[in-house]
Amino acid sequence: MTRAVRLALHAGACAGLLAHGAASAQASEAPIPKVEITGSAIKRIVTETPLPVQIVTREEIEKTGVTTAAELMARISSNVGGLTDGASINVGGDQRGFNSANLRGIGTSSTLVLLNGRRMANFASPGDETGVDLNNIPAAAIARVEVLLDGASALYGTDAVGGVINFITRKDFSGVEVNAYALGTREGGAGKRAATLSLGTGELEKDGYNVFAVVDVQATQRLNTSQRKFIGELQIPQRLGHLLSSFTSPANIRLTSTQRDHLQETGFLLNGRPITNRQINLSIPNCAPPANLYLPAGTGGVDACTYDYMGDTELYPKSNKQNLLSRGVLKLGADAQAYAEVALSRSRTNYVGSSARVIGYIDYRKIPALANTGLDQLDDDIPGEIELRMRLNEAGMRASELTSESQRFVVGVSGVAAGWDYDVGYNHSVNTVKDKDTHGYVLYDQLLAGIADGRINPFGPSGAEGKALLDSIQVNEVVRRARGTMDSLDFKASRSLMKLAGGDLGVAVGAEARRERTDFNPSALLMSDNINNDPAPEGGKATSDQRKVYAVFGEVLAPFTKEWQGQFSARYDRYQQVGGALSPKVGLAYTPNKALTVRASAGKGFRAPSMSDLYRPTVYSATATLPDPVYCATVENNYSDCADNWDTRRYSNVNLKPESSRQASAGIVIEPNKHWNASLDYWKIKRTDLISEIGDDIILGNLGKYGSLVHRDEDGLIDYIELHKENRGAQVASGLDLVLNLRSANTGLGRFGARLNGTYVLDSKIQTGNGDPYISNLGKFVTDSVVQRWRHTVSLDWEQGPLSATVSNSFSAGYDDQNSAINVDNGTVVAANRVKAYSLWDMSLAYEWGKNLKLRAGVQNMFDKAPPYSNQANFFISGYDPSYTDPRGRRFYGSVNYAFR
Repeated sequence: MTRAVRLALHAGACAGLLAHGAASAQASEAPIPKVEITGSAIKRIVTETPLPVQIVTREEIEKTGVTTAAELMARISSNVGGLTDGASINVGGDQRGFNSANLRGIGTSSTLVLLNGRRMANFASPGDETGVDLNNIPAAAIARVEVLLDGASALYGTDAVGGVINFITRKDFSGVEVNAYALGTREGGAGKRAATLSLGTGELEKDGYNVFAVVDVQATQRLNTSQRKFIGELQIPQRLGHLLSSFTSPANIRLTSTQRDHLQETGFLLNGRPITNRQINLSIPNCAPPANLYLPAGTGGVDACTYDYMGDTELYPKSNKQNLLSRGVLKLGADAQAYAEVALSRSRTNYVGSSARVIGYIDYRKIPALANTGLDQLDDDIPGEIELRMRLNEAGMRASELTSESQRFVVGVSGVAAGWDYDVGYNHSVNTVKDKDTHGYVLYDQLLAGIADGRINPFGPSGAEGKALLDSIQVNEVVRRARGTMDSLDFKASRSLMKLAGGDLGVAVGAEARRERTDFNPSALLMSDNINNDPAPEGGKATSDQRKVYAVFGEVLAPFTKEWQGQFSARYDRYQQVGGALSPKVGLAYTPNKALTVRASAGKGFRAPSMSDLYRPTVYSATATLPDPVYCATVENNYSDCADNWDTRRYSNVNLKPESSRQASAGIVIEPNKHWNASLDYWKIKRTDLISEIGDDIILGNLGKYGSLVHRDEDGLIDYIELHKENRGAQVASGLDLVLNLRSANTGLGRFGARLNGTYVLDSKIQTGNGDPYISNLGKFVTDSVVQRWRHTVSLDWEQGPLSATVSNSFSAGYDDQNSAINVDNGTVVAANRVKAYSLWDMSLAYEWGKNLKLRAGVQNMFDKAPPYSNQANFFISGYDPSYTDPRGRRFYGSVNYAFR
């Protein structure tokens, strides 16, 4: 263990995890510089700081072999249910391409992400979550990451309820450094190449300036289901046939009730038997495998085919990322310096899903098997018209390109004046998102015409004319554009006011003025509602909204005695059109001796409604497959009749107020000797006035209270369900954080070390409506996520001379599955399942050849652990939960770093 870490552990106050793995001890007797640590605005010597922070150093990042901020956050035990590329692979899903953090599992919108202590513009595409896209963090330039696992609204304002993640980049660099990285997977696919160039000149103290730039480029290959053996081993068609698709090739026929009854009465046979369902396929039992299967328990039912999209879709998208970070510092005198920072990034992700679904229509007389059945004599809306549910293989797989770009410019002045350490800065940050349909999406009106007139064959290959038509109506344009802009001017200053028995009384004050703006522009083609499988948001329109935010804050650090230290802070924020919020916090630490520290904290926080919460146009969507209790009561609860994907209308709300939160924590830190230390912290968070919708499943489960939100047609069937953003309900989360650090003295076999970071969750539950009972998602998948009871990361290190090695493990406990998917063909519910624990082991070996050359090789997921089976029905991916698992399997990587000094 390093000297800096031991000193930080002695200093602890407030809740959360303590620093580990900081820089090596300095033998010099030179004055130790004062620094600013996440969670406080007061600069102080590291031995004086009450650090409620987990620090991940650049060295630790290199040992894991990760190259992106999103990959790094997946290894933080307290980060649960963040958005990832794997979880966002779908066709037309909300906020696709957004990679986020989610501390404590209480929501992406409640985790604040900073870059060098300042905010970045949030991911611009409107949706249910707000936060910084981790793709826009210049990962190659990261010097360390500070994770504050305690509410921090008293210093940073909104969004810091679950905690703060501060990505800190290099502050100066001189010389040239080149790094190359390559990764390959055992089964192929998802390979990665990366290169980094760092350039810098000038020494601040000697030359009066320093300018440097870091450029990082990465390219990752796509990964298809056909490239992973575990997909077949999950037995998805057998286990989860009713989560697959009823849109097939050859096409399924969807009969009206009248058509089905007529065919039954006239003795029509299919596969030698009378039909029983409204959905039939004339090719059964063959169904053109392997993609189109005859699965009587699948969505197609006993009379039709089922399409296994998990046999041919992406598990991991192709992506290209480019990042540039440049920083310049100029001394203005002995006590002041000016600085400027530029961060530019672009992440381009290519999503490929299964081929398009089509609901088409054709005259029954064009289908030879039905031509003489007299369907045109029935009393239907359009007599003789047949509805088709077909898979448009000849148009190719649906492909889209999501580009997220970020620009961040910061200029400022810092220094010392009249005894005050001050920092004044202006921050202009922009995120733009472009969503482009590139292939497989076609013009719907011309597609329907081609099906109706026979040019496109629903039951087999089309002729040359049909294929030419499909080629001519392909869509290849940007259909959604979004832009988020943030301009901020902030000021903070700190100083020592007087001597107390335990040291200097420190005080800090600060203020911020911020303007936020969001613009969303759907294309004219999208709004024409003429793109098959990419419908227009009904009621949607181009929007442009902005607001201003003003805040002031203050902090006091009081070492009352050598044993007792207190931290007191408060911040007041005023949001235009929303209102104000006061966030106070108090923390205390008691250190009776060098081996023991006891600490506790309590505070209040808030989350202001996002621009999307306030202004997003009405979104038309659908529920998961859910039963309607009213309809079910009339059909003896036969889910095959009364369960469906009901239409919903999701509304924003301009009258939303901020959420409120209360946090409390208590912990202990012990360090019996220089070779090991440990900390254990209890934490609890309660949020009230949640900005949320009542879940559609909650509405249908409590019609006595929420029945007014369910709109029905003249026959009593559900027309649509209203989902409103409102301040309602509460959320409670609590748990224990455990940190253990071991480091041996030099031995004949080298130096050994070990680190454990684990989170044991005691409670995680949400109340979706005022007066409703709490629903727990602790150890159980509910609606869209699960909070595992226990998660940890462990690393074992060894070093001797120029050679070093690391073995690490990340672990997530098992949990009860969602267990709610319904087969609407026979009314059955999926078999109950418990998802197994997920444990991955990694290893790396490094060799330093002098001071200039460093080589590293490693293997991730050494034992080729596949994601455990899950029957969750929330994500487009079926068979496992993509939000915390990795489908890439065993991976080998190597890197070369050369520095020209």
